[in-house]
Amino acid sequence: MARTAGSNGTRTLEAIRKAGLRLIYRQGYEAMSLRQLASEVGLQVGSLYNHISTKQDLLFDLIRVHMEELIARLDRALEGIEAPADRLDAFIRFHVEYHIARKREVFISYSELRSLEPKNYDVIVDLRGRYERRLIDILDDGVAHGDFTTADTTVAAFGILAMLTGVCTWFKPGGRLTKDEVIEVYAGMVRDGLVRPGAGFNPDRLLPRPPAGAARGA
Repeated sequence: MARTAGSNGTRTLEAIRKAGLRLIYRQGYEAMSLRQLASEVGLQVGSLYNHISTKQDLLFDLIRVHMEELIARLDRALEGIEAPADRLDAFIRFHVEYHIARKREVFISYSELRSLEPKNYDVIVDLRGRYERRLIDILDDGVAHGDFTTADTTVAAFGILAMLTGVCTWFKPGGRLTKDEVIEVYAGMVRDGLVRPGAGFNPDRLLPRPPAGAARGA
């Protein structure tokens, strides 16, 4: 994606990204037109080309930035955590919190993957594989240390990711469960499916129990 020098250009580019994210989330990549995008940010269509090259470049940029930020933030969340059970704990919390907060980006990165041109598709699939690899490595390490048990860590990782990612399609703040309670439910399901009894995965270490009478939310 092209970049325009200067603070005004940077602000305009960010406005284009945000508008593109809203429009693609609302009506899909194919249905969104550059005319709509220009109108959304108060530009002439021709002026868009000072900031983006093509509609495809915009889509690729949105998904690429999302994936790169996802990986970078996960690495920070896992930094300094050594025990496999603790790393799994941290992964679950990070993944659920991030996907609740970034539901538009997550939705587009899955639903519009098919709309990417082959070279862009390959880049995103590689980034997705790097993120999946983080979880597979945690599971491999846990199996090697005797903390986890699973017949296939890759299959287990894909199953865990599918379950955790689904949260962004149904969770609503102010609903029946709080975000922390949802994380605890998911962690319990992962724990029951993977962790050997006595392996040191302490559910009370995952998050503080909500006080009695606390506000609800899902």
